[in-house]
Amino acid sequence: SGDKVLIDGASGNVGPFAVQIAKAYGAEVTGVCSTAKVDFVRSLGAASAIDYTKAPLPTDGCFDVILDFAGNRPLNVLRKALAPRGTLVLGGGEGGDPFFGGMGRTLRAALWSMFLTQRLATLVRFVKPEPPQALGDILGQPGVTPAVDRAFPLEQAADSMHALVSGQVRGKLVLRVAA
Repeated sequence: SGDKVLIDGASGNVGPFAVQIAKAYGAEVTGVCSTAKVDFVRSLGAASAIDYTKAPLPTDGCFDVILDFAGNRPLNVLRKALAPRGTLVLGGGEGGDPFFGGMGRTLRAALWSMFLTQRLATLVRFVKPEPPQALGDILGQPGVTPAVDRAFPLEQAADSMHALVSGQVRGKLVLRVAA
C-alpha cells in the first residue's frame, strides 16, 4: 500500500491483472502502453499511463516497484526509473542474442543484483496441483477481473493468433469451444 508501481506491458496478457492487483493492494499504479491502449489501462485502475510511443520512462528513480512484462527495455533504462532500494521484476524477455536467446537480460539482472541496492528479480512460475489460496483470494476481490478483448469460436483460432501478433489486443483473447 502506498508504493509507486510501474507496469511495463500494462495492456498485454499479464499486465491488466497486475494493474488491478496492485491497485487492489493500494499502490499508485502507472501503466506503460501504446497510444491506442492508454484509456484501457486507465480503466483498469492505473492512476496514469505512459504512452511509450510519445514519452520515455522517467529517469528520476520514482518507482518503488517495476513489473516488466514487455521484456524489451534495457536494464539500465528500467533501473533509472527505479528507486534506489526499489524492486524490478522481469516477467518477459523478447529478442536476445544467438548465444543466450531471450535469457541474456535475465542473466545480467541476476549478476548485477548481487552488487546493487536495487533488487532485480525474475518472475518464475512454479506449477502446483492446486492454485495458491492467496492468488484465489486476490482474484476474488471486486475490481479484479479478466480483461477480455474478444472471443473467437475455436474454428477461428488462427484468426485469434493473427490478432494477437498484430499487437492490437487489449488483455486476453478467448477461444469458445462449442458444447
